[in-house]
Order: sequence, then structure tokens, then C-alpha cells
Amino acid sequence: MIRSSRKGFRAMQAVILCGGQGTRIRDTSEHLPKPMVPIGGKPILWHVMKHCASHGIREFVLCLGHKGHEIKRWFLDYHLRDRDLTVRLGRPEQVEIHPGGEEEDWIITLAETGEHTMTGGRLHRAGHHIRGERFLFTYADGLSDIDIGALEAFHARHGKLATVTAVAPPGRYGELELKGDAVRAFREKPERASGRINGGFFILDRGVLDRLDDDPALVWEREPLESLAANDQLRAYRRDGFWHAMDTTKDFLDLTRMWDSGQAP
Repeated sequence: MIRSSRKGFRAMQAVILCGGQGTRIRDTSEHLPKPMVPIGGKPILWHVMKHCASHGIREFVLCLGHKGHEIKRWFLDYHLRDRDLTVRLGRPEQVEIHPGGEEEDWIITLAETGEHTMTGGRLHRAGHHIRGERFLFTYADGLSDIDIGALEAFHARHGKLATVTAVAPPGRYGELELKGDAVRAFREKPERASGRINGGFFILDRGVLDRLDDDPALVWEREPLESLAANDQLRAYRRDGFWHAMDTTKDFLDLTRMWDSGQAP
């Protein structure tokens, strides 16, 4: 049974990695950290958080690194950006923010985890902000229509420490159909690749935190995940719906076109 802290909300937190350098999309985000690159006028991080919120998550821990101050500033100015204001110039502390616009009832912890810390080290350094027995762990640059409630229920059923979402990524390249060394067919950029990859949406028991140490070079996708798999503590939740990461400028353009079409998944 999945308990909620209040009606409509899950008590589970979402921990989101927001500290990468974004080197492969630098031409798009030269002056912004990658999580702040806008899709349809809102940072991709906001889209990830909005998806989590649509499944009842209202508490977030953002693991900051590269240009983390830009992410802090965006959230500090969140209501100033789109609301009417009344300012008393003689009393600068008295700023009235008028009602209006969307009301996200979110609680956001912005955790400094180091400029060059790797993904496993970031999770460890944000660990003291994590409450409860399990949490969602994901990236700030991957969008999906995954049912987080179903993912959490799957995790609860198998009883292991960790669940990873296994997705079939969009086909990036043409595929060869081979028989021995003979090419039988060529499929130009299939809609989905044949294998599965880490889709970036994890449900983790807090016991996973005990397996991490304060090593800034610790990569979550290597030693920690490999250790969990070797000790039979990792299960895969297969997901065949929409999934799209923003690794390159082409990915950014693809996601922007989806949004601009009015039919974003």
C-alpha cells in the first residue's frame, strides 16, 4: 500500500541529479546549466518535476553542481516571474506578490553537492535531506510518461533494494538485419531500438545510501548499480511508453518540436 502525507500526495520524495556539465549540448546551453535549458518556455527540469507532481510527489531534493546558482535563482524568482507585484520603495522588505497563475504546492531542497562530483557522490551528499524508507531517483534531462505509482508498486512487490526503469530508446541509427555476414535488410532509423537501457527512473530503498561513500568520483551507474546487481538487489521495470533524454542539441530540437506541435507526449 502506498501511503500519502496528505490527500493526493505521496510522501515519497523525488531526488533529481542537476549537476552535470552538459558538454554535448554546450552550444545550446552555453550560459545555462543543462537542467535550465527551456522546452516550451520552461526548463526541462520543471517538466521532470511537473511529471513527478502529476503522480502525487510534492517534495524534491535537487542535487546541484555546475552553475547551481542559476537553478537557485530560478526558483527564488519563481513567483516574481509571472505575478503582479506591489513594491514599497521605502520598505524594500515589503513586496506583495498578488495571486494568479499556477500554484505548485512543492517543497524544494536545493543541495550543493560539488562542482565536479559524479552521480553517486551527489546522491551520497544529498542523503541527509532524504526522509522515509524509499524515494524516486532520476535525472534532470530525461522526460517520460512513466506511471510512477506503478513503478513504486512494482518495487514494493519484489522487496529488493533498487528498481531501475528499463526502456527501449528511440532509434538513432539505421539497423542492419544480418544473416551470418550477409545483409538481408536495412531499416532506416527504426522507431525503437531492439535492446533496453537504463531509463533513469529509479525507486530506491534508503538502505542503498549505506552502500555509498563520500567519494566525488563515485559514479552511480558503475560501482553502486553493478554491486546491487551482483548481490541480487536490483530489478528492472520494463516500460515501453514515451521516453526521451536530452543529451545533444538534436535532442533539444526534437523535444522543442514535440512541444510546439501541441501534441507533446
